Formats: sequence, C-alpha cells, structure tokens
Amino acid sequence: MGKVSASELVIAYCHQAAVAHNKSNCLTGENLMIQLSVPKLTSHRNYKHGKTMGPFHGIVMTLKDQFDVKGVDSTLGYCGRAFQPAQENALLVNILQDFGAIFIAKTNLPQSIMWCETENPLWGVITNPTNPDLTPGGSTGGESAVLSQMGSLVGWGTDLGGSIRIPSHMMGLYGLKPSHGRLPYDRVSVSTEGQGHVPSVVGPLARSLSSLKYVTQAVIEAQTWSTDPQIVPIPWRPDIFDEVQQRPLVVGLLVDDGTVRAHPPIIRVLQEVANKLRAAGHEIVQWNSDHHADCIEIMDLYYTADGGEDIQRDVSAAGEPYIPHVDALIKRGSAISVYDYWQLNRRKLAMQKACLAKWKNVKSPTTDKKVDILITPTMPHVSVPHRSCKWVGYTKIWNFLDSTALVLPAGQVDKSIDKPLGDEEVCAYVPRNDMDRWKWALYDPVKMHGMPVSVQIVGHRLEEEKVLGAAHVIERVLKTP
Repeated sequence: MGKVSASELVIAYCHQAAVAHNKSNCLTGENLMIQLSVPKLTSHRNYKHGKTMGPFHGIVMTLKDQFDVKGVDSTLGYCGRAFQPAQENALLVNILQDFGAIFIAKTNLPQSIMWCETENPLWGVITNPTNPDLTPGGSTGGESAVLSQMGSLVGWGTDLGGSIRIPSHMMGLYGLKPSHGRLPYDRVSVSTEGQGHVPSVVGPLARSLSSLKYVTQAVIEAQTWSTDPQIVPIPWRPDIFDEVQQRPLVVGLLVDDGTVRAHPPIIRVLQEVANKLRAAGHEIVQWNSDHHADCIEIMDLYYTADGGEDIQRDVSAAGEPYIPHVDALIKRGSAISVYDYWQLNRRKLAMQKACLAKWKNVKSPTTDKKVDILITPTMPHVSVPHRSCKWVGYTKIWNFLDSTALVLPAGQVDKSIDKPLGDEEVCAYVPRNDMDRWKWALYDPVKMHGMPVSVQIVGHRLEEEKVLGAAHVIERVLKTP
C-alpha cells in the first residue's frame, strides 16, 4: 500500500463533501473551516519534522453547526444568529485539533435543533443524497448526509431526543449517544441552553464501528473533567469493553414501545438480529414497554416548560418564519411555574427509579442473570418524505433515562420479502392513535426498497464501554455467514 499525505486526504474528502452538498445541501461554512484547520496542522512542530500530531493526525472531520469554532457562525438554523462568529472554540474542537484532526465543514441542522428532520429558513431543506424526496433525518442530518457520501471520516453531533441516532439510522451509519457528562459539551451552542432536566449530549457519527470506538476512547482519555465541570471523572475502561465481548450476553428485546408500532421491515430486521444472537449462544429476554408512555409524557412537558420563549426570542431576532414543526412545538404548551417545574422533576425521578428497578428485576429465566443490554428499533420507519417524520419515542426515552445508546446498520428494506401493502396483516392493522395512524400510512416497501434499517443498542447510564463492546459482538454475529 502507498502512502497518502494529510493534504492529499483533505483534498479528496473536500471533493466528496462537495459532491454530497450538491446532492443534499448538507454543508455550511466549509471554506472558512478549511482555512482555519489546515494551517494549524501544517504549522505544528511535529508536522514539520515528519511526525504525527496525535491520534487524529490528518483525520478529516465535520462538525454540526452548533459546535463553536472561533471565527465561524454557530447559527442553530436561525437567521438571527448569522454573522455572529464565535469568539473561541468549543472544548471538544480544541481537543480534536490538538490531536491533529482537520475540520473541512460545519453541517446543517433544523431551526432550533428540535426536530428529527433538517430544515431551516437560513440554509433551506437538507435532502437524502440517495433520494431528494426523502429526509436524511435530524437534527444531525447534515452530518448523516455528508458521511453517507464519504465526505468525512467522522462527524460530531448532538442528541437531545435522538438527533444522532435517527440520522444514523436513516443513512446507514453508526452513531453513539453517550450519557450526559461523558463527552465535553462546553461552548456547544444549543436551544434552551441552561435547562438541566434532560441535557443534550455530544456524540460521534461514523461509517464504521471501529471509528466510533476509536474517537470516543480518545476523547475520554483526554480527561476533560479537569476543564469542564460537567464531565464525570471516569477514565476509559478497557476491561469493561473487553469483558463484555468474552461471554454470552443476556439481551433484552424491545419490539414495540406500546404507542407507535414499527413498520414490518424494522421488526423483521430486529427479529433477525435477535435470532442470530440466540444462535450464537446469547440469551434473548422479552422486554416490555412498561413506563415508556409516562416517560415520554414527562419529557414532552419539559420541551414546553418555558412556553417556547427561548425559541421565540431567537426567531424574532431577525423576524424569520417558523418552520411548521417549530411553530407547532411552541404552541403546544404554556410556560409553567417554578413549583410545577419542581413537580415535573419529582415525576422524572420517580420514573427513572421505576425503570432502574425494572432493569434490576428482569432476568434470564434459564440462568437468572441480569440483562446486559437492550436491542430496540431506532425509529418506527426508515427514511421518509420531508415533513412526515414525527414520532421519536424509541429514541428519546433513553435521553430521559440518560442511558447510553448506540445505533448500527443491521439490514435494509427488501420489497421481495417485506410484507406488501396488500398483505392481510398490513391491511388488518388498526392504528392505536393518530400518531400511529400517520406513521402506518407512510409504509410502502416498494418506495422504501433498499433503505437502511438499524438496530439500537441500549445500556445503563455511563456504560459507553459496555455498549460499544456489545455492539462489536452484535456486528460480528451479523457478519458471520
């Protein structure tokens, strides 16, 4: 194999990123980002002496718009935040650059960030690069679009209700939502900044599981708890990562969240994963949706606790229009009192305790061992037409519980084996509610043919090493003939 210089790699990825942008409108501020990043690498003393800067030397990365980079806007999709460049880098940006990473672009996101698609009045609609009629997901949809077209090696996003996992699912990528306090969020701009009830978290997206693990480990090993007071002082634990790969796992299988039923291809792929794990010697335990509806209800009340004031302030700054989803969000509830907010916090803690007790008490009926991880759908459907993605209950419950969650590609829609629209079971299904009815009407295995389907792997809070290790187990099983 020949050698490739960092500069040659940057040029190649810039070309692919431009191709991705032409297909999807996924990038923002790309030229300025390159101007800022490349000189930092080439001027480094190690680079001048033919040595690498660190574990990310020359690795091309992209950043979701909201990561502050000195001299570059962090707009959150708001017109009113344009032309206000950040005064300093986000802590994570400094770490990645010190390790040798090269940022070639920031990527698009929805107005306010609070949506599972990607659209805003400033940059426009981001499309799925494989089909412009479909969404690449959100809110980290710009990252999923550019990564899927090989326009970046690693992308960095944020996740408040599924914003890393949903676009990873829709574009056939790997995405990690760590627990709050594991990766640094310092100087990452965000809507509703200051709320601590269900914090947004930073995480990576990549085209391989090994890349996901590599960058997560490296950032944790930077020990940012000495700089960021929100980081828990837990070093990378290789023993946990290794141990979970050396024994049979007890895997909880959650097929249905009890509110919105997943489409047939989602269920098929999840069951195939479970069957392959069982055949490989792992135990599968059925996991029900107890407490899910209560958790979602509380989280939705949190979303509107300020009556939409935070979002309204940003929108009114430039007099921009609301995208329909954001307009509906701010009209969904009124501001609540401090006392009522405290009661929500009490309800949240009660639900977290109930879910923790459930995980403790559900055991293998044959070995009496506790459940190691859960596998669940990421979304009830694959990539869908613009403005039709609504239900994120399969992802945001794990934000509510602050669980570690990871998405990996596990299959795709196949019109030759997935139930057709005329199938007796499909026709006979009676939706449970309006949301379920809306989602069920989207199902079309012919139009969805070839779209990626993921599986979501869930662990306890702060179990990044265990979830990443379990993901390696699952991927090996899936790749075994």
